[in-house]
Amino acid sequence: MMAGPSHYQMPLPAFDAPVRLLAVASPYYKDIYDQQIAGARAVAEEAGATLEVRDVPGALEIPTAIGIAERLATFDGYVALGCVIRGETTHYETVCNDSSRGLTLLGLQGLCIGNGILTVETYEQAAVRADAAGQNKGGGAAAAALHLIAMTRSLARPEGGVGFARQAKGGETV
Repeated sequence: MMAGPSHYQMPLPAFDAPVRLLAVASPYYKDIYDQQIAGARAVAEEAGATLEVRDVPGALEIPTAIGIAERLATFDGYVALGCVIRGETTHYETVCNDSSRGLTLLGLQGLCIGNGILTVETYEQAAVRADAAGQNKGGGAAAAALHLIAMTRSLARPEGGVGFARQAKGGETV
């Protein structure tokens, strides 16, 4: 019998300057939330990053809260944590699609976000994915944010001029 597919996990990046992460999380399913936070915190600590946690009522509020934090604070990256379980109405699709779209739009603006919002059919699926000692999707979201931060830092333009020197008023070279 053939084993299931293996999933490659990139090694965590190394940083030579401090990294501040903000986890914006919904405790709607508290035990799932607890596992996601534990996983994200362990990965952040392993990479030498600090992780602050702020709670919001549900998955739809996560992108808004990250946008607010980006405008008002100085975090290097964000970890979105929550859980949406399919119910009997189309509300599931709305919450999944709109929270994901909001995070994508923020990411396209340059924010480093790891998306750990679980979208599942059953509570049991969520528990398996959230388990910090198992699939650890909270830790995976923290790792994704850390990788984006590392990439952003590696691509950042050096401060000061590159190429031709500029002349300031009065003929001074800058």
